[in-house]
Amino acid sequence: MSAFHETRLPARLAFGCTGGVERRTEVVSLASGHERRSSPWAQGRRRYLIATAPRPLDDAAELVAFFEARRGQLYGFRFRDPTDFKSCAPSAQPAAVDQALGTGDGARKSFQLAKAYGVGADAVSRVIAKPVAGTVKVAVAGAVLAPAAFSVDAATGIVTLVSAPASGAAVTAGFEFDTPVRFDIDRLDLQMEGFAAARITACPLVEVRV
Repeated sequence: MSAFHETRLPARLAFGCTGGVERRTEVVSLASGHERRSSPWAQGRRRYLIATAPRPLDDAAELVAFFEARRGQLYGFRFRDPTDFKSCAPSAQPAAVDQALGTGDGARKSFQLAKAYGVGADAVSRVIAKPVAGTVKVAVAGAVLAPAAFSVDAATGIVTLVSAPASGAAVTAGFEFDTPVRFDIDRLDLQMEGFAAARITACPLVEVRV
């Protein structure tokens, strides 16, 4: 996606944010009282609301500058979701066996980072396209690879191994990641809260597909 800036919103500007996952479900009620439910979305979409609390004027000015540099809704950027930014639980440290990426066939070397939500047949696999540089760990058949044995494209989340895994070998990874988002407004309003503080009203972010 060309309209994306590989820069992260400073964490302090998002302190106190609210947000979560949005799904789209189409429900058709039948004459019998039964329902037919379907969804056009394979994956959920994250939404956030930031800058809801009063901020020092310097922080407000920094957010305005960040908004201007993104041209409002025009350019996407990286955002660290405070509750979902690791391949593991938020309190744990990523390990190379956290998430399944695929199975070797003796020829394939490239694998897309992904994170599973749920278990078994009901699990949803989320593509991770914005890993944090230097945090990715990879294992093949449970054996942790040295950093020199693979490379990671931080803009796409594609892991490329130096040697193709043997047929049937499980490829796994652990990592930290950002969520690609954009501002969901083209107007940023500030409300003065005092001589040295301001509140930026209704500053929503929405996840973008990259």
